[in-house]
Amino acid sequence: MANARRTLFLRSAAILGAIALIPASTSAVTETEGETYKQLDLFMDVFQRVRANYVEQVDDATLIKGAIEGMLSSLDPHSAYLDVRSFENLRTQTEGSYGGLGLSVTMDEGVVKVIAPTDDTPAARAGIKAGDYITHIDGKLIYGGTLDEAVEKMRGAPNTKVKLTIAREGRTEPFDVELTRAIIDIKPVKWQVKGDVGVIKIVSFSADTGADVQSAIRGIDKSLGHKPIGYVIDLRSNPGGLLDEAVRVSDAFLERGEIVSQRGRQRGDTRPYYARPGDDAQGLPVVVLIDAGSASASEIVAGALQDQKRALIMGERSFGKGSVQTLLPLSQDTALRLTTARYYTPSGRSVQEGGIEPDILVPQLSDPDYAKRPKYRESDLRRHLINEAKLDRSELEADSNPDPRFTATAEDLKKQGVEDFQLHYALQTLGRLNGTPQMAAAPATKPRR
Repeated sequence: MANARRTLFLRSAAILGAIALIPASTSAVTETEGETYKQLDLFMDVFQRVRANYVEQVDDATLIKGAIEGMLSSLDPHSAYLDVRSFENLRTQTEGSYGGLGLSVTMDEGVVKVIAPTDDTPAARAGIKAGDYITHIDGKLIYGGTLDEAVEKMRGAPNTKVKLTIAREGRTEPFDVELTRAIIDIKPVKWQVKGDVGVIKIVSFSADTGADVQSAIRGIDKSLGHKPIGYVIDLRSNPGGLLDEAVRVSDAFLERGEIVSQRGRQRGDTRPYYARPGDDAQGLPVVVLIDAGSASASEIVAGALQDQKRALIMGERSFGKGSVQTLLPLSQDTALRLTTARYYTPSGRSVQEGGIEPDILVPQLSDPDYAKRPKYRESDLRRHLINEAKLDRSELEADSNPDPRFTATAEDLKKQGVEDFQLHYALQTLGRLNGTPQMAAAPATKPRR
């Protein structure tokens, strides 16, 4: 028994030693290795005791997987071990389509929490909101389970039904929502023409998003028969995605200059990304819409265009995820998703915790639940990375305070035919910049700067 235990310990130590070599003096290395061996010995002691004495027999693979997941979850909310099922889910989200509801979710204190529903999906049509908690699926409590288990239960064959129990702040009682699963075909970019303005909605930053944005610009030009007076880039409720695609989208609206830089743990682990010559929008005015659901890659685009003075950022402060995750394969179908760097906007800002502050703060007045629904951001997550710069918390909370200069109610706007006030205000702004109104007159309100 002792020999078997020692063999397992030595194997673990050898693996750790292979990945944790840090340049240092010989004495420092010896001291560090000695402490590491003590900790590994403690781990093996716990492993053997659980294995031998737990009330039910647990296989070694389950125990080791749990240890790995616990190690990664202790780091930050975005690092994780991807087993076969999780790895396939990630691949599906970035490359394919699936049967499901169209929800982006996370785990918060053992409860599944909605980051954002995807537009034109069963979840969005059912009225599920960012910040909602999902407590039961088909009447079964899911508290304390894993996120993958909850996602697996929500996905399924198209045209099958599933019932979610939702807890929403502001509601005294949970309520049930029955949804019919559908094929969630991930089309990251949609576009339309509103008056003489091209509106480009970016749902996610998956494969080919940058190329699709360039196609959208060409499609808008062809639809109008001429160049529009400007573009609205709608990044609201976009949870992010691939860094390279965020760079390509930014590049489509920039002639030159830095887009973003990522900085790792070591001094030399810095990589800047630059725009290539050629602005697909040919310098026309751009308004970027963001909200509390705009995260990661969305914030890279908004931050780049804001710092380069290329676009007017409008809406609400963004989510505040300023870290980069790298996929490190462990086998053909398993991997680590590990936070390896922070990213910075061209001016050197980190959006971690603080997010992107809009140039013009515009509340979504057309949403009747807007005022009472709490905003959910990176800073609310347990073990989130701390911004290296000191953030002014009073400024971060400013966008949750009602602005008395925006007085229209959702009912008032509905009577005027305004279904999306933030988009409406963006169109009005581009119209004023061009000297030509785009829609019916906006309510008598002024932006807060």
